[in-house]
Amino acid sequence: MPNQLTAAALVIQYWVPAERINPGVWITIFLAAIITVNYFGVKIFGEVEFWLSSVKVIVVIGLIILSLVLAVGGGPDHDVKGFRYWKNPGAFASYLPPGGMFFAYLGTELVGVTVGEAQNPRKVIPRAIKLTFYRILVFYVLSVLFIGMNIPYNSPELAFAVGHSVGASASPFVVAIKLAGITTLPSVVNGAILLFVFSAANSDLYIATRTIYGLAADGKAPRAFSRTNAAGVPVVALAVSALFGGLAYLSCADDSRVVFGYFVNLVSTFGLLTWISILIAHVCFVRVRVAQGVPTTSMPCMAPLGSKGSIVAAGFSVVIAVTKNFDVFLCDGAAAQGHGTCFNYRHFVTGYLGLPIYVMLVVGYKIAKKTKRARPLEADLFTGKDKIDREEEDFVAEETRVRRAQGRAGGTFFYRKFLSWLF
Repeated sequence: MPNQLTAAALVIQYWVPAERINPGVWITIFLAAIITVNYFGVKIFGEVEFWLSSVKVIVVIGLIILSLVLAVGGGPDHDVKGFRYWKNPGAFASYLPPGGMFFAYLGTELVGVTVGEAQNPRKVIPRAIKLTFYRILVFYVLSVLFIGMNIPYNSPELAFAVGHSVGASASPFVVAIKLAGITTLPSVVNGAILLFVFSAANSDLYIATRTIYGLAADGKAPRAFSRTNAAGVPVVALAVSALFGGLAYLSCADDSRVVFGYFVNLVSTFGLLTWISILIAHVCFVRVRVAQGVPTTSMPCMAPLGSKGSIVAAGFSVVIAVTKNFDVFLCDGAAAQGHGTCFNYRHFVTGYLGLPIYVMLVVGYKIAKKTKRARPLEADLFTGKDKIDREEEDFVAEETRVRRAQGRAGGTFFYRKFLSWLF
């Protein structure tokens, strides 16, 4: 969440420089807004996220089409760029020849966090998981492809271009539009990106709150965190999670770009550790299911590559977590000439802080609670299942009754088949 709040302050600097209005003002406004949305329950949260996501889809599709048009010379500058920048200066920035790049998608674990508050989860969650792949393919991969055709990675207009920092834009889409000579549209796109950042911060606070609540409900965190208000919102967990938003105010005392870089380091490390935990848990779950003879036909969703795929993915995640910040040990030009240090301790701390914390939390919990590893034949897969079964039956029956009464079956079919993969 503080990562996204810092990003919001950075995006707003496109219109209002930090010297004119302190970034803390925008951080406070955003923080107050997302706390309010989360306080009034999942219904309000879901409604807000639905409309923000709908705007997101429309804008990103428009940006993908526009980026393609600009790449083939359809902009005011009529410059046919093609794959020119992939040849010179190259497709991606690199530190050492032949260069390399790690790219990770974090945030899709939100689907798992929402299971506890989803209606008919056995049906809607597997569908959401499957559709996530296609959304990533369309919205992320195509966006990266086309933006790389329109802007060289070393463009001085980019906020994080090496050696350039003054007057930069936070979004490469905005930079691409400006370079093509379009005047009004950059502000519109920047405004849309601000909504995206708000949506991300809103979701992050939701995830943090529900995760702490889940731990408390399972007896793995102080019981006070499980206290809820009339809308079912865990208010104590929400308050504690919201306090971490205060970290975003670090950007008031330092360059927002620098602080954003620190948070990206922290977030990506903890995100990788989260996925390592998920993958290990999946491997253990499969072993338990096989040992207890639970048939695959009873599973609403199956991982395409099974536990072997999770083992390979966990291995890659471990390698990336250890090596993704290798650049902290590299010398920049000034340091190589004796005018600085070859070791960037700030990036080292933010890049690797999560690893010892993760180990200490896992080992510390084992020692404090004196827990033992469950054997596959002893692990409990069925406690609470009967309650979920009854809720699912009641929901399906009620949904069927409402559809028949309102005659919405045709519209629902059209939405599910043709629009839901986008929205």
